[in-house]
Amino acid sequence: MSKKKETKNLWLVNGALGIAGGIGYLKLKSASRNPRKSVENTLRGILEYAKDTEYGKEHNFSEILKAADDNELYRLYNQNVKPNDYEDLRPYVEKHKHGAENVLFPGKPVLYATTSGTTSEPKWIPITPKYLKEVYGKMTKVWLFNFMKNRPHVFEGPILSIVGKAVEGYAPDGTVFGSVSGVTQRDCPGFIKAMYTNPSEVYAIPDYTARYYAIMRLGIEHDVHLIVTANPSTVIEMQKNVDQFAEEYIRDIENGTLSDKVNIAPDIREAIKPYLKKNPARAAELREILDRKGRLLPRDFWPNMQLMNTWKCGNTAVYIDKFAGQYPDGMLHQEFGYFSSECRFGLVLDDTNNTVLFPHMHYYEFVPEEDVQDKDFLKEPEKLHFVQLHQLEKGKRYCPFVTTYAGLYRYCMNDLVQVSDNFVNTPTVFMIQKINGIVTMTGEKLHESQFIKAVHQAEKEMDMPTAFFVGFADLSDSTYKFYFEFKDRETTQEKCDAFTARIDQILREMNVEYEAKRASFRVKAPVGKILVENSFEKFKARCIAEGARDGQFKMLLLMQDEGRHAKFKDLVSE
Repeated sequence: MSKKKETKNLWLVNGALGIAGGIGYLKLKSASRNPRKSVENTLRGILEYAKDTEYGKEHNFSEILKAADDNELYRLYNQNVKPNDYEDLRPYVEKHKHGAENVLFPGKPVLYATTSGTTSEPKWIPITPKYLKEVYGKMTKVWLFNFMKNRPHVFEGPILSIVGKAVEGYAPDGTVFGSVSGVTQRDCPGFIKAMYTNPSEVYAIPDYTARYYAIMRLGIEHDVHLIVTANPSTVIEMQKNVDQFAEEYIRDIENGTLSDKVNIAPDIREAIKPYLKKNPARAAELREILDRKGRLLPRDFWPNMQLMNTWKCGNTAVYIDKFAGQYPDGMLHQEFGYFSSECRFGLVLDDTNNTVLFPHMHYYEFVPEEDVQDKDFLKEPEKLHFVQLHQLEKGKRYCPFVTTYAGLYRYCMNDLVQVSDNFVNTPTVFMIQKINGIVTMTGEKLHESQFIKAVHQAEKEMDMPTAFFVGFADLSDSTYKFYFEFKDRETTQEKCDAFTARIDQILREMNVEYEAKRASFRVKAPVGKILVENSFEKFKARCIAEGARDGQFKMLLLMQDEGRHAKFKDLVSE
């Protein structure tokens, strides 16, 4: 398939992003030269912005602002504002949801981003107009500009971007709740919107098979150059849809149709209709690939792919092996960056996994890993040792806390990040795991990352590759239950038991606390179970059917979670 320039207004795209994103990038470099001063200015700016709000008055923001220098500023902020989790802020957010203004910040939110919380009630993360425009919006311009820096031809072809639904519902006062990324894509400039392979309405298709069908039927017709989707498991689902419906895609592309075999509402079909035109030449190309190779893979139907942007750090790395070798060799697979519903913490700007922080847009604090081992560490804030951005030490791990222009104050991100190289003079970080990725039944402090490493080592030593694996701490009998979907479907339980025993041995060598508890029988030998085929996909489908959102779907590979454990017990091979 010959490379062709599908974007007629390429000069406009590159010019606009080059100017706006380039200016933002220069401002980032300037702020990164003196992170100590930058974060002081940012904190003062946030406190000034919110000093006359209910929260600002209760926590003496005006008095804190009288600090003579940065050390006094941080001391007063620490003295007046305790470290928070979402439940501490929920009462204030509830007031905003019911129409109150000037509670956490001036005015009201422009939207809420919803995500799962520690209780059965979801988190409603408020997004202010100032944060959306001055922080999120400007960071997005730097993000897109950075794509151009890394791959100059990235915008010479269409974009396939998978985001959340822009509008999922409304707060009691009528304010929208939904996906920030979905709203951003929906409201992006026309010259960018013209590059997307599908309209934003496809993200409202509730049936995920039908949604992936629409996304990939439209995407596979074009010479896509850029894929953006946070979760790499989505990339796997995209290819599974291609494998299932390749023949149907080809017929649709040839005839300019959208199959009626998939469940898509009439109003969404109407929104998709302008994207449908007969394209027999492209259908013939895809037919030739399918006949010759027996399967449609991205390296063949998207040979000019320049860049893919997904999460690669933390426990998401386990999914990337599933599509290794399927994309063109020259494509840059770039880490999405440390990013959450709560805030856009920073951006990855190169081919490392290091997130560059924006000290002129957020106020960051960090607590050393050793201070957050207890799951109730926030209940004793006086024991936490807060470190400023410029004080971070390379190679060490910390739990980040963030203060934003969207009403989060000393907010615990509940993550473990590791410090890496400097960007100019400012440390970068990369995600390790959620703090609750550290599981302990009786003081063994077993890390998810240790479990993953042990499984991979056992796979290599015993030549027993897995398609998926997950582990659970079972408090009822002080035992870890490990579940494996082996690529060899003929694997016996006897082999599984030997594989589990080897993992146990590796963990005992790796973790002195685990060894001590195993040696004293306080933690019993782990039990291994064989899962049915496509176990992860079946588990994910069940979670989505119960209300989980695909775009935000995440899971740890080592947990103490009886709800999720029960679902995997149901997936054990008989």
